[in-house]
Formats: sequence, C-alpha cells, structure tokens
Amino acid sequence: MRAGVRAPQAARAVAVPAVLVVLIAVLAAVHLTQGTSSSDVFDVLKALFGHGDAQTLAVLAGSRVPRLLAALLVGVALGVAGAGMQSVARNPLASPDTLAVNAGAHFAVVLVAAFGLALPVLPVGGVAFAGGLLAAVAVLGLAGGGSASPRLVLVGSAVMLALQSLTTLLLISYEQETADLFAWGSGSLTVSDLRATAQMAPVVALAAAALVAMGRKLDVLALGDDNATVLGLPVRRTRVGAVLLTVALTAAAVTVAGPVGFVGLSAPVITRLLLPIAKHRVLLPVSGLVGVVTVLGADVVLRAVFGSATAVLVPTGVVTTLVGAVVLVWLARRGRSGGARRPAPAGRVGVAGSRRRLVTIAAGLLALLIVVPVAGLLIGDRLVLLGDLANWFAGRTGTALTFVLDQRLPRVLAAVAAGAALAVAGCGIQSVSRNPLAEPGLLGITAGAGLGAIALITAVPVAGTWQIAGAAGAGAAVVFALVYGLAWRSGLDSDRLVIIGIAVWSAGMSLITLLIVVANPWDSAKALTWLSGSTYGRTLDQVLPVALALAVLTPLLWARHRDLDLLALDDDTPRVLGMRRERSRLVILVAAGALAATAVSAIGVVAFVGLVAPHLARSLVGGRHARVLPVAAAVGGVLVSAADTIGRSVIAPAQIPAGLVIALVGTPYFVFVLWRGRA
Repeated sequence: MRAGVRAPQAARAVAVPAVLVVLIAVLAAVHLTQGTSSSDVFDVLKALFGHGDAQTLAVLAGSRVPRLLAALLVGVALGVAGAGMQSVARNPLASPDTLAVNAGAHFAVVLVAAFGLALPVLPVGGVAFAGGLLAAVAVLGLAGGGSASPRLVLVGSAVMLALQSLTTLLLISYEQETADLFAWGSGSLTVSDLRATAQMAPVVALAAAALVAMGRKLDVLALGDDNATVLGLPVRRTRVGAVLLTVALTAAAVTVAGPVGFVGLSAPVITRLLLPIAKHRVLLPVSGLVGVVTVLGADVVLRAVFGSATAVLVPTGVVTTLVGAVVLVWLARRGRSGGARRPAPAGRVGVAGSRRRLVTIAAGLLALLIVVPVAGLLIGDRLVLLGDLANWFAGRTGTALTFVLDQRLPRVLAAVAAGAALAVAGCGIQSVSRNPLAEPGLLGITAGAGLGAIALITAVPVAGTWQIAGAAGAGAAVVFALVYGLAWRSGLDSDRLVIIGIAVWSAGMSLITLLIVVANPWDSAKALTWLSGSTYGRTLDQVLPVALALAVLTPLLWARHRDLDLLALDDDTPRVLGMRRERSRLVILVAAGALAATAVSAIGVVAFVGLVAPHLARSLVGGRHARVLPVAAAVGGVLVSAADTIGRSVIAPAQIPAGLVIALVGTPYFVFVLWRGRA
C-alpha cells in the first residue's frame, strides 16, 4: 500500500519540475521577443540560430538577455531563500519580505549610496547581506525564534515598516545621490549589463547548493527542536547555517534587482501545493523553479499590459507583490485562527494611581498642547518672538512676518489634528484586534487613503482640498471593506484581520509606486514627501476635514469606551455580558478608518503614531479607554506637532517630513514594545 502511494508521488516529483522547465523555456522565449526596439520574433529566432543581423544581436546582448538572466537569477534565489526561511521558522508565512530581510538589505544599500560611496558589485552584495542578516536576527529574536504563530509576521512586517521609513528618509535627504533608487526599491529588472548578474550568480549557485545539501537536516528540523535534538541534530548550528544561506540568497537578489516583493513567500507555498509531501532536497530546487516562473511571468505580463516602453519604468516587483499579497491573504484565510490568546494591550502596562496623579498628568498634557504648538509657530527657518506672535494675532505685524506666520499656522494645526486623529484611530484598532502592534498602517487603511489621494492627484492635478480628502476617504473605505470582508470567516479573528491588512497594505503601496512611476517618474521626491507625512504647503481648508472628523468621531468612540474595554479583554466576556460584538467592532473600525483617512488627507501617510500614542497613554493612565482616548489624542497631537517643528528646524531651510521624524523616534520605542512583548 505504501509503495502504491509512493509511486504517484515519485512520478509527480519528476513531472512537476519537467513541466516547470518547459514553462520557463516558453516564458523565456516570449520574454526575449519583448522590448522597445523594432526587432521582432523572427529577428530574435534568426539570431538564436546564428543568422541574426547586427542590430538584433546588439539589442539581445545589450538589454533583453541581461534582463532575462537577471529574472532567472532573482527567481531562483528568492524561491530557494523563501523555502529555506519557511523551514527554519516552521511557518508558511515566513519569507524575505515578512522577515524584513528585503527591507534590511535595501536600507543598507541605500545607506551606502546616500553617503556617496560608489562600491563594486560584490561589496554592495556584502552590504546587502549585512543589512538583511541584521534584520533577520532582529525579527527572529523579537519574535522568539522560529514560531508557527502569526506573531512572526507581525513583528517582521512592523520591522519592515520601520526600515522602509528610514530608507525613505535617506531617499529624500540625499535625493541627488539616490536618484535612481526609487523604482529599484520596488524590484526592477531593468539592468544595463551582465556585470551584477554574473558576479552574483556564483553566490546564488553556491548558497542554493549548500542549502539543498542541508536538506536532510532541514527535514529533521521540521519535526521540532526537541525531536531533532533527540535524533542527534545540532539544532542551533543547523538553524544558524540555514539563516546565513537564505540571507545570502536574498542579498544577492537585492543586489541585482532590488527587493522583488513576495516571491519568497508565494513560490514555496505554490510548490507545497504541487508537491505536498516533498522533502527538502526536492522542495528547495522546485521552489527555485517556481520562483523563476513567478518573476519571469510577472515581467512578461507587465510588458504585455503596459507596453515595453512604459514597462521599463515599472518595477517588476509591483506585479510580484500583488501576486504575493493574494497568496498571503489565501494563507491567512485558510489558516486556523487563535493560538494562545494574547493579553490585552492594557494588560501590559501599569494602572494609573491616585486621582492626584491623573490631575497632574492632565495638567502636564494640557500645558504641552499649548507650549508645543506655540513653539511650532515661533521656530523655523526664521525665528519669531512671542511679542511678534502677539502682534500678529492683533493684526499689527509687517508683511514679511505676517506671511511667515500665515504659512506656519495651518501646518501646526494640521500636525496637531492629524496626530490626535491617528492616535484615537490606533486606540480603536488595537482594542478591536487585541494586538499591541496593530495600527492604521498595518491594517492597510493609510495605504488605501494614500492610494485614493495619489490617484486623484495624478488624474486631476488641480484637485481641491475636499476632493483629495474625499478620495482619501474613499480609498480608506474601500480598503477597510476589503480587509474586513476578507478577514470575516464565521467571525472576525484578530490575527487574521492584521495579516490580511498587511497583505492589502503591501498591495496598496505597490499600486502607489506604480502610479508614481507611470504618471510622473521624474518627480518621485515630491510623491515620497507626501507619502512620508509632510505639512508643507498646508492650508486651513485642508485642516477642516480632520478637525470635523475629530469633533464628531472622538466623542462617538469615547461614548463606547465600555465596548472598547470589553473587546480588549477576550471574545467570551463581551458575549457573556450580552454585548453585540460584531456590530461594536464594525462601528469602532469604521470610525477609526475615517479618522485615519482624514489624517492622511491632511498630512500624508504617517506611521507609528497610531502605535506609539496609545501605548504611551496606557502607561500614563492605565487601560480604561475612558481615560486612554483623550490622553492618546493629546499625546498624538503633541508628538506630530513636535516632529513637524523639529523637521522644519534642524536642517533649515531644507525640511524633513514630520512622518520621518516620527519614524526615527517611534522605531526605538517600537523595538522596546516588541522586546517587552516577546514570547
């Protein structure tokens, strides 16, 4: 009977790779015929059989063959790396993206470029390896090593968000030095020669061969650490070796084409569907072949849809990320919910003490809410005195000073209002998801708002404030409905909600990149500034939507503070007390989404405020939302206002977007939260 089962599996293990090789050959043939030159299919066929003309040979050698070989190398590297990472973590959601290895390697390469260091290919690969390795070690360490729980993905995605914020800061601050790295940052196969591919090919070949040679050890490791130890496997050494090899593969791929998204996630998953019980010596090479099909197929589809001329500008990683996002959603939906129940966010912090302490905290926050915005009016590229400010309010200042303060007031108000809105939204989302790492960004809401606003700005450059706010709100609403609908499966599981949010966020950011590079590729810095959260050029009209949202929705959420407290506990307590959980969740999430959308329409995409402000509020006044909501709103307003003032002042007359200053402050705090909450 066992032999009867093995025979079809053995045949399948031979047939699947053979079909994949044929498919790769077909895709490669189509790929070679796509390009901007006039050389057609017949010219390419003649060249392949040794009868091509000089122009066709030059086109093949100069662009089409290098692009094809880059796709082959990147596909193999990411496919094998993804399979190795999933084996080490024993988690089908692990990949170079969700473990932040891509983001770490990308950050390291941009860091080197920002400081004007022009390194050869191999040293750049070494830099990418160091960045990716540090990110992987950080994620695995903060997540408690290999973990089958979704926490690994949550930690990796949040670290990825932090690294991307720092990378964006470098791209904006060193625009000239990093001019070519925006599209590359999403994974581009547009290579001008074979140098990088040729030098990285031996690295990929050796690392992939070594990982396949470890196949039997990885098979034993898949049984669990205790079983593997009993069977005599050096678990730690095996895991360290596999991580080093998978990071080396990812770094090589990033060096050649930038971070091509989600290939390392989708290729092993597809392979396991094709070969459900394959051992690692089959799983790893077949994942490499599936990775090639994914990358090559994405590039073929990209050039077929957009045309060869436009496709040169569009990163191939945009398409692979969209495919990978679908796979991630599918994995999240088919996975079992739950696992160990996570303590409520409020349970991790101290409870407020005496009434005197509460009064002191309230007075301190009120003072900060006055002092920080006033400082924002006084400080900038031109220093303004308090007496000048008083005269301006009385209408007695000169033209120059009036102009300066007229420009600063909307910026200060926008920062305070948007910060408060994001903080209140973060409170609602963390309570509903019972996840201390959740925030509007990780649920895809800010990406949806950004996509809506960028789409309108691209289509209608003269769009007004209310139109942009409406587009951002519509984008956030559509994404929220999508995430909520996909996460619903006989109820709403908090982990599933966040993982699907991460997938939709990744897809949304890829679509934003697509819009930018297709519509206005030469002004990426302007779009990056908006996406990084900037108050530059704000007007009072742009503040009005977020102010109205705060005035209406914050009291609504505060009136439901008891629901927020109960939802943050567990699923059983609200049901026992007769609370209509799903209706309350929907109301809270809709209000949080509307607040986040209006905040994005006011100052762009700002991460971490919705994460940091609720944590700080709970550490000050405990976990009851009747206290947390107003305190978090004040903390959020103060944080963004202070970040805006710092960003306008430290390198004046140049400016750093407030969102990036928040990222610099929020990242260490975020790491602290992860460390404190590790398993």
